[in-house]
Formats: sequence, structure tokens, C-alpha cells
Amino acid sequence: MRPKSQWQLITETRPGHSQWYIERFKQMAAAGHDLFGEVRTVDAMAPRGARILDAGCGPGRVAGELARRGHDVLGVDVDPVLVEEAARTYAELPNARWAVGDVSDPDVAAFADVEPFDVIVCAGNVVTFMAEGTQRDALANFSRLLAPRGRAIIGFGLQRGYPYDTFRADIEAAGLAVHSLHSTWELHPFDPAQDDFVVAILGH
Repeated sequence: MRPKSQWQLITETRPGHSQWYIERFKQMAAAGHDLFGEVRTVDAMAPRGARILDAGCGPGRVAGELARRGHDVLGVDVDPVLVEEAARTYAELPNARWAVGDVSDPDVAAFADVEPFDVIVCAGNVVTFMAEGTQRDALANFSRLLAPRGRAIIGFGLQRGYPYDTFRADIEAAGLAVHSLHSTWELHPFDPAQDDFVVAILGH
């Protein structure tokens, strides 16, 4: 049996946490906050009409907007409450699909049909909410699911329990290569000695 993710453990002890998370982003949107920095970066890197996997999609903030921009998007998340919200919010978009699943589980490939993905995006600190040690499994899945010239784009805070050195070792073990490293979703340069956030662009 696979270990439960940190997110699953949180929602078990705080039953209202998923709904709180949904409402938090609704309030941020209503207040005029920019919620689509990740989307702009991914969209700029993707061919038009790309197949995109949002690994840890939450309530669909990134995947839904990418679908609105014409991409064929699959959002996967361990939290059924968040997936249900995504499906309801973006129900009018036939090019957005949603599934409950753990992206570190080898069976996640079953959601991918037979076509590889042009881009895999993993934003919102998702890797830090995985069960400790399963990030390497997730990266291995990304490697298997990427098209030959596809890219995986992963962003997370480095002070959240998943150290940079471990991340780099997991990338190598998963058979991925680092194309570039950045400190923001606007792709500013990354310095591991002083930056506490990383956006890694990976590929084969």
C-alpha cells in the first residue's frame, strides 16, 4: 500500500481544508490578484493545441486556464473535493479532463491514454505535499509520460521539506535532464545559495 500524501493527511485531520483552499483562491481572484503566472510560462513553452498534464491540479486554476487557451489538458489530483470543483468550474471546456489520482503512483499512466504529453506542469508546491520519498516516483512517471521533446515544469518552495539536493538527485534517478533553473515563474535566474523557490524546466 502506498503511503498517504502530506495533503491527504492534512485533509483527514482538517475536514474543511479542501473547501478552505477553494475559497482562498476565489477570494484572491475577487481581490484582483494575478493567479496565472504559471499559465503564461507554460503557454509560452507549449505548441498550440498541446497535450498538457497538470500534475496536482487542485481546483483547476492552471489546467482550466490552459484549456481556455486551446490546449488539451488533463488535471490529476489526489483530492476528490478539488477535482470535483475543477470539473464543475470548467464544465464548458471539452478539452479539459479531470481525474482523481496520485501522480507518484505508477498507475497514473493509465490516465494518459496512449499519447505522451508535450508539457507536464507541477505547480503550487505540489511536490512538497507528496509523501516523503515519493517525489522520485512522480518524476519517473513524468519521464515516462513526456513526449520525446516534451518538458516538465516544476515549481516549489525550497523551505517546505523537499531539499534542493534531494530534488536534483531525484531528477537524475528518474532519467530526466535539467534544461534550466529559475527562481520565479517569470524565469528569473536561480541561485541555490540564496533563493528559496525554484522553477525547474526538465526534459529528456
